[in-house]
Amino acid sequence: MADTRLPDAGRVAVYFAPRPTDPLFAAGATWLGRDPEADAPAPQPDLPGIAEVAAEPRLYGFHATLKPPMRLAEGRQWFDVVQAARALAGRIAPFTLPPLAVMDLRGFLALRETVPCSPLQTLADACVAELDPYRAPTSEAEIARRRRAALTAEQDAMLVRWGYPYVFATWFFHMTLTRRLNEAEKAVYLPAAQAHFGRALAVPQRVTDICLFTQEAAGEPFVIAERLPLRG
Repeated sequence: MADTRLPDAGRVAVYFAPRPTDPLFAAGATWLGRDPEADAPAPQPDLPGIAEVAAEPRLYGFHATLKPPMRLAEGRQWFDVVQAARALAGRIAPFTLPPLAVMDLRGFLALRETVPCSPLQTLADACVAELDPYRAPTSEAEIARRRRAALTAEQDAMLVRWGYPYVFATWFFHMTLTRRLNEAEKAVYLPAAQAHFGRALAVPQRVTDICLFTQEAAGEPFVIAERLPLRG
């Protein structure tokens, strides 16, 4: 296990991220402009404005959220989270994702599965529920910020209970590629992203581990601190 320390102001999240040997990892790192495994810059495609368009997802690293970013509850340590996540991963078997595609997701571009995947939902549900005892309570300011997104009643209930509005029945797999785009920007970036990811998306995707991403402080990038193999 890596000798990682999570500062008091830091956060940890559980994400799916392709392995570094997977062509999708390189495609995602170069699109966003950062390798989250090495925490190093990556050269982006020659597209006008790509650095700005991908700035927000670059901060989080190329990923799909399983357990949203959280601060540790009082009395909980980094080692506790690693042990709990490792035990969870040990009970879940690796599986194959359905084919992924670049899609327009409420104005953002993201990779989405083309058909539902029940093992993926099961994995996300387990990460949210089993690691929640390690999560510090969500602040009132964070709840208020989330509510500005005009949540449904179900999403608001998830936010209050789990600290995030998109979990369990409201969760959806996505690997974000851009900020919200206007129609003119979408006409440029959608075909560009489809071309950029085309070869990588032709390779079947296996989910063989989960990743603990850490963020040292607000505004700092998320980096991969641990990869925990699925062994069920």
